[in-house]
Amino acid sequence: MSGKIITIGGVEFDLQIIIVIIIGTVIPMLDWYGHNLTGTKAYDRIIWYFIIPMLTIVLLFREPVADFGFQIGNWRVGLIWTAVVCAAMAVILYFVARTPAMQAYYQARAPESVLRLIYITGVDLFGWEFLWRGFMLFAFARAFGPGAAILLQAVPFALLHLGKPEMETLTTLFGGIGFGFIAWQSQSFFYPFLIHWFVASFTMLIASGKIF
Repeated sequence: MSGKIITIGGVEFDLQIIIVIIIGTVIPMLDWYGHNLTGTKAYDRIIWYFIIPMLTIVLLFREPVADFGFQIGNWRVGLIWTAVVCAAMAVILYFVARTPAMQAYYQARAPESVLRLIYITGVDLFGWEFLWRGFMLFAFARAFGPGAAILLQAVPFALLHLGKPEMETLTTLFGGIGFGFIAWQSQSFFYPFLIHWFVASFTMLIASGKIF
């Protein structure tokens, strides 16, 4: 389906981009309105954000999933970025996560068990990262080029943080751009996922007082 163009009223539309934008818009809406599939939000998000895009790629687009960042990619580049960013963010978050707004937000939401917190955060973010840094990023890069794609995928990602502490939300556009850049450099969504998993888990652990 890649590159298939339809014309409506003299305007050309890329059918694959239409589908990607619809999925990338409607799925977060369904998630936001709490459509319960499994009884656990993190497992629901695996279905919404990972399984549905993957089925779209395989069954509808009929393309290799590696073309949408589902691969190890350039693991050297990916691991270097992961190590450097996680180390830098650990220092920053050690102080930021202790602010009253962050503590109030995450103390009410963090699971009691440290292992449960780390596990469920990873499950929750796996599909989330694939939708933005895999499915949308690589589809947009074909249509608009990688620079525009990196910026575009960061916009809905940032907007979906509304309701979180203001300091965190205001940084997510830039965080999303950074994640997109790393995904493109490594040709894989996996490394932004690892970084996001670390950042989210470390933030909750610090803010909820479970470590340090």
